[in-house]
Amino acid sequence: MRSQNCFRIVIPTLIVALMLHMWPLPDWLDYARPEWAVLVLMYWALAMPEQIGVTVAFVVGLLLDVTQGAILGQHAVGLVLVVFVINMQYQRIRVFSLAQQALVVLLLLIIKSVLVLWVSGIVGQAPDIDLYFLPALTGAIIWPWLFILLRDLRRRFTVSRSF
Repeated sequence: MRSQNCFRIVIPTLIVALMLHMWPLPDWLDYARPEWAVLVLMYWALAMPEQIGVTVAFVVGLLLDVTQGAILGQHAVGLVLVVFVINMQYQRIRVFSLAQQALVVLLLLIIKSVLVLWVSGIVGQAPDIDLYFLPALTGAIIWPWLFILLRDLRRRFTVSRSF
């Protein structure tokens, strides 16, 4: 029953994050669009590492690939790595302040971006690298507010954190 209650809130938040990722923005703002699905997945992996693992990360990554028209598996590999690191270090990351967590988020988003950039380079797609890491910075900036919002949502719907 606990895992059903868990996914009743995790899945809708991930769907909203995917919708925010596809929401049309002006060109000048689109370069700074945070990676909403990645951030939400990072929160849930940090809050419930036993339920949110690399399988969920792989599925969300494939959904990101499909919605963005990217190479199938490109984002999935990056998300699997990010969630794996979070699952291995969640006890340490949880005790960090929100500012320290934002730095960890920045580092993980940069690693994911480098991995996606590397896969793009392997297949011969050269992305515009000028502002490529700006979404990682905006993701780290909004992390404290997103963390608080999702934590309050988790508490309101009494989704148990598992240790």
